[in-house]
Amino acid sequence: MGFADFLSDTGLSMLESWVTTRSYISGYGPSQADVASFKALPGPPKVEKYPHAWRWYKHISSYQSEFSSLPGDPSKAYTTYGPEKSELTINPKDAPKTAEADEEDEDDLFGSDDESEDEEAKKKREENLAAYKKKKEGKVKPAAKSIVTMDIKPWDDETDMKELEKNLRSIEMDGLTWGASTLVPLAFGIKKLQINLVVEDEKVSIDDLQEQIAGDEDHVQSTDVAAMQKL
Repeated sequence: MGFADFLSDTGLSMLESWVTTRSYISGYGPSQADVASFKALPGPPKVEKYPHAWRWYKHISSYQSEFSSLPGDPSKAYTTYGPEKSELTINPKDAPKTAEADEEDEDDLFGSDDESEDEEAKKKREENLAAYKKKKEGKVKPAAKSIVTMDIKPWDDETDMKELEKNLRSIEMDGLTWGASTLVPLAFGIKKLQINLVVEDEKVSIDDLQEQIAGDEDHVQSTDVAAMQKL
């Protein structure tokens, strides 16, 4: 399906939804997909209405001087990127079940609540249903986690990388665990900090974390997600 016209609310809403869980339009780094989408916008989206799209736009704008050298096919239109299909439910039978529907299904597992059933059968059915619900509630689903490799680039070769990492590791969030790190040479004596971290998906937003890291403006020029994998 791809993105719709960014001049419409529908198109901007699709972009907002797409970058809510992504730093880039495609992959884990800036590419021609971001360039095409960026150029299709007349300006930054309204931050109060499309906060994630606005954040993405401001981030990609920092790469404008590198647009021509970014990887990807520059001939592709921005409409070739984005969601492959609409998130709207076309067939009611494909719609997700509500909590009430789940309860009705559970009731059906142990017999219908028919007025004609005798008291003994009704009592037995209610006991079985109560036992099933108690067993179901006792099962704790393990939290979904991801391991992320992040690159943090300094301003120049004079940036104090030890202070940068110290400030980075001082960031504490519920569901965030910092891992090992290393300095990777870039060019002209500049080194980037590459660090691993584990996050609980429901508790930690990678976008919010990157914004916090970028808040160390004296040391951090930019951040990129180099790799991300579900555990």
